[in-house]
Amino acid sequence: MTTLRDIGVAAAFNIISALVFLIAFAILRLQPVNDRVYFPKWYLMGLRGSPSHSSSVRKIVNLDWRSYIRFLNWVPEALKMPEPELIEHAGLDSAVYLRIYLLGLKIFVPITLLAWTIIVPVNWTNNTLATTDKLVYSNIDKLSISNVPKGSPRFWTHIVMAYAFTFWTCYALRKEYETIAAMRLHFVASERRRPDQFTVLVRNVPPDYDESVTECVEHFFLVNHPDHYLTHQVVINANKLAKLVKEKKKRQNWLDYYHLKFLRNQSVRPMTKLGFLGLWGEKVDAINYQTGEIERLSKEIDEERERVRTDPKCIMPAAFVSFKSRWGAAVCAQTQQSRNPTSWLTEWASEPRDVYWDNLAIPYVSLTVRRLIIAVAFFFLTFFFMIPVTAVQSIANIEGLERRAPFLRPITRQTVMKSIIQGVLPGIALKIFLLVLPTVLMIMSKFEGFLSISSLERRAAMRCYLFNFINVFLVSVIAGSAMQQLDSFLKKDSLNGLAEKIGIAIPLKATFFITYIMVDGWASVAGEILRLLPLILFHVKNSFMVKTEKDREEAMDPGSIGFNIGEPRIQLYFLLGFVYAVVTPVFLPFVLVFFALAFVVFRHQIINVYNQKYESAGAFWPDVHARIIYTLIFSQLVLMGLMGTKGIIQAPPILVVLPLMTIYFHMLCKSRYEPAFVKYPLQDAMMKDTLERVTEPNLNLKGYLQNTYIHPVFKDGEDDGDEDFSGKLDDSVIVATTRQSRRNTPAPSKISGASSPAPSLPDVHVNYEA
Repeated sequence: MTTLRDIGVAAAFNIISALVFLIAFAILRLQPVNDRVYFPKWYLMGLRGSPSHSSSVRKIVNLDWRSYIRFLNWVPEALKMPEPELIEHAGLDSAVYLRIYLLGLKIFVPITLLAWTIIVPVNWTNNTLATTDKLVYSNIDKLSISNVPKGSPRFWTHIVMAYAFTFWTCYALRKEYETIAAMRLHFVASERRRPDQFTVLVRNVPPDYDESVTECVEHFFLVNHPDHYLTHQVVINANKLAKLVKEKKKRQNWLDYYHLKFLRNQSVRPMTKLGFLGLWGEKVDAINYQTGEIERLSKEIDEERERVRTDPKCIMPAAFVSFKSRWGAAVCAQTQQSRNPTSWLTEWASEPRDVYWDNLAIPYVSLTVRRLIIAVAFFFLTFFFMIPVTAVQSIANIEGLERRAPFLRPITRQTVMKSIIQGVLPGIALKIFLLVLPTVLMIMSKFEGFLSISSLERRAAMRCYLFNFINVFLVSVIAGSAMQQLDSFLKKDSLNGLAEKIGIAIPLKATFFITYIMVDGWASVAGEILRLLPLILFHVKNSFMVKTEKDREEAMDPGSIGFNIGEPRIQLYFLLGFVYAVVTPVFLPFVLVFFALAFVVFRHQIINVYNQKYESAGAFWPDVHARIIYTLIFSQLVLMGLMGTKGIIQAPPILVVLPLMTIYFHMLCKSRYEPAFVKYPLQDAMMKDTLERVTEPNLNLKGYLQNTYIHPVFKDGEDDGDEDFSGKLDDSVIVATTRQSRRNTPAPSKISGASSPAPSLPDVHVNYEA
């Protein structure tokens, strides 16, 4: 059992680690040579230049001693920028993400004060654990609900406080939902013109043997949206071409590196091995080899580009359709286009930098199968991960394990080693096991076929949340409690009291989660601001691969907020905070430290470092709100089950009201505020369109939208053929047709009316210019 001494050792270790990271950051950020690592966002915005000094030493080291006195100024500077300015600077997504940490503080600061003022004294003034036979516990557990005797009227204090905590949490959640919904509507109404405001993604275009995909799309929207349709861009399967271009760029970087290496020492030609990662194989001249590979890839790129131009199979049954107004796009995106609900499927197009182009080539009919495969794979991933989590719990409960493995006693009986093993090692071990998880879950999301980076991250975050809930929390509690009370669990004559012993043992796992929070929530967050790996990589690239200013910008690697990594971690701490608020209030200050530290650190990173990949206007908030509600309901169910073992017969019927009230509250919030995140009001769309027509009457909207949704590989300026291909895709809005049937177009198009006459129907006249 983790003791108070073990917690102290873990706290000292992690506090010292966090302070070392923060002090190292505060000093490194002052050095001119590191300026692009710790302030890359300002460089990318063109608002900051490299420090200029006459002395070569001053270009590397800051010799101004006064700046070192103010080395902690980054904290007030991170908090100084007002929220409206932060939204203008970094976007609404970043501001809303920071508000998750603020919400944690708003919820848990009052809860912590109430819990320590009322619940802790009630728990401390008992001696139940001392009188319970063969139960492993520590002094810190005397502050938990396990120390209250069975059937004691003191449990009514915990019940009342559970109601108080629920009411306060719901109030804070409603206010935050209301605020963020208003922020989103204001942001959408006031933001500058963007291509996705006028564009809809159309999928599952039905095949027509008389017309190509681009002809089908044009004729369908000319007929069904005659007054608003402007232009369209069919989806091209250029994934292979994109891979070849990426490989060529990689080879070019290596060639630049070997050229620079040769210039430094022209007496020796650089060599490389052809085996795996250059570790073995035939040794060849590196410059000649990379030059030959680039020539080979250039030929393959030309051949693949020609294939994409001429092969009809490269045209996918999907298109980005643009409209003359936001109102027209909103109507199309939010309505059913065809009698067949599985064809002509429309949804809002993501902004161009948010589109995940690789998945646009996935056939729509295969998405259901793909998601079923990933669901099965995720189940097995979660199941097999229980093995390392259980192993971690065996480390965290040495006393229970010693009875079954006496040979460990010479090591575990040493005071210092015991404190380190129980207070530090379990949290670090669990953190290491979880490091690869976000990458695996993101790969799963990509396989499922989601079409935007934002939706990929939200999907990965949802799965990571489920994974943390099952493995990090449930398995840790169950396995850890079983390991602690191993003797009691293995004795057949103690089966009658098994439920009671589990009810007492679950709160005792708070000590393990305290050590985990200090590793993951304190030291790890402080390590985030140090950016040690990007710092090393930048200087390596800057020394060996950077030739131009563009190369230097690419070497900065500012990163982004990483919603799929950060949000599930926040949700885990919400879960732990809610579960242990009534059960073990000593846990709450550790959660508060995490929320406060993370808020300051990530606010600094968002202002100075992160360059967000996309802007979804806070579209992820309904998911964040729903997951907090789920964790709150789970904590209420845990308290109900725990009270059922405490001899208070009236407690479960009274507590059952809490989850019902919380579910009703969630339904109210969902119906009141969620539409602002999933629908675009036609009223707002018309207002923006009207204002734009008045202020910019000569706007050439077609020119603004025409090449926006072309695959990025065709926008690369290094090959002239890309521009020719872009022009070929949109050389004429009117497409000649060989249509003989009218399965999809009940009226003739402007061009094809002669070949398929329909005298009873009028011609469709469309103004193609904005």
